[in-house]
Amino acid sequence: MFEHRKIEQLFRQHYAEMIHLARVLLGDDDEAEDVVQDIFLHLAATASPPRRDGYLLVAVRNACLNRIRQKKLHEKVKALLPVDDAIDLQPLDKQLERLDAIASYTEERLEEPHRTIFRLRFDDGLTIAEIASLLHLNPNTAYKYLAQSIQQVRNHFK
Repeated sequence: MFEHRKIEQLFRQHYAEMIHLARVLLGDDDEAEDVVQDIFLHLAATASPPRRDGYLLVAVRNACLNRIRQKKLHEKVKALLPVDDAIDLQPLDKQLERLDAIASYTEERLEEPHRTIFRLRFDDGLTIAEIASLLHLNPNTAYKYLAQSIQQVRNHFK
């Protein structure tokens, strides 16, 4: 493992610059601190020091860009699931019929891994992170598959 003393020295030398960059990119103090902390935790877990001077700022930039991409994808998925008050006002038997129709459609028409991800999310209530871990996927890939599945179901039941 990288020496604690050297990590502390890097922290003192570069923290202000790193946190400033993360705040500018993310616009959120708490997230900026999380990003910088994650970078130092990663350094502590590795066996070697950074290879070049600009490594820490590049790591901050990349981590921030990854967070921004994840947020955008998460927001897109949320937008695919609008609250529909008209459905809530339907009688319970109509709501159950609609849910049964959606369940049948997903089982018959969705391809793998879309079907499994859809089922894990809506039947089992797992989060995207849990699904990604369970299926050994990148969380962004799991989001993408879920978004595609939801869009396919929505298009069919319009």
